[in-house]
Amino acid sequence: MTPRGRAGWLPSALLLLQLPGCLSLSGPRRVTGIVGRSLSVECQYQEEFINNTKYWCKPPCVLSWRMVETTESEREVRRGRVSIRDHPASLTFTVTLENLREEDAGTYWCGIDVLSTFDPIFEVEVSVITAPATASGPERPTGSPGAPTTLSVPTWSTASAQETPDPGQPPRPPLGSAHFLLLVFLKVPLLLGMRGAALWVHRPRRS
Repeated sequence: MTPRGRAGWLPSALLLLQLPGCLSLSGPRRVTGIVGRSLSVECQYQEEFINNTKYWCKPPCVLSWRMVETTESEREVRRGRVSIRDHPASLTFTVTLENLREEDAGTYWCGIDVLSTFDPIFEVEVSVITAPATASGPERPTGSPGAPTTLSVPTWSTASAQETPDPGQPPRPPLGSAHFLLLVFLKVPLLLGMRGAALWVHRPRRS
């Protein structure tokens, strides 16, 4: 096979390894992390690769460009902010990216080192977003620069005029109604009593 033909055949072979029906390796297609936090990616492999070296890299994944790779089962290997651990019992290996930065976003590969053939790989798209803003306290009034913020202080007249009645108390009768009730229940009987007494005193006496 000519070098030109081999160059055209290599990407096609790598593409076939990533087709769902031909996968020896699987995992999440897309993951999202938050700046400053950690992000973990779990890749699943077949039992035939239980003793092979697993790695995490940015394509093209030549040997010298691997970010981190396993050396022994159940042993965590760390390089900078990236670590990897193989879990043979569950046929998975986990990659953890710590203290995420925006420049960590991009395309990565989970891979298994196979000497006799092409390495099984799985492509993962990593997105990194900033943390959503949270309310830190009550809003402060804003104004023009240099202008002090003034708050109006209510006087006694305005405070009493704006006072709202307590809904739990019965409504107070108006002034006219109170005077009418006083006239009916107090003044009228008093006047009638005084009138009766005067008539009693000045009544004509019989001889």
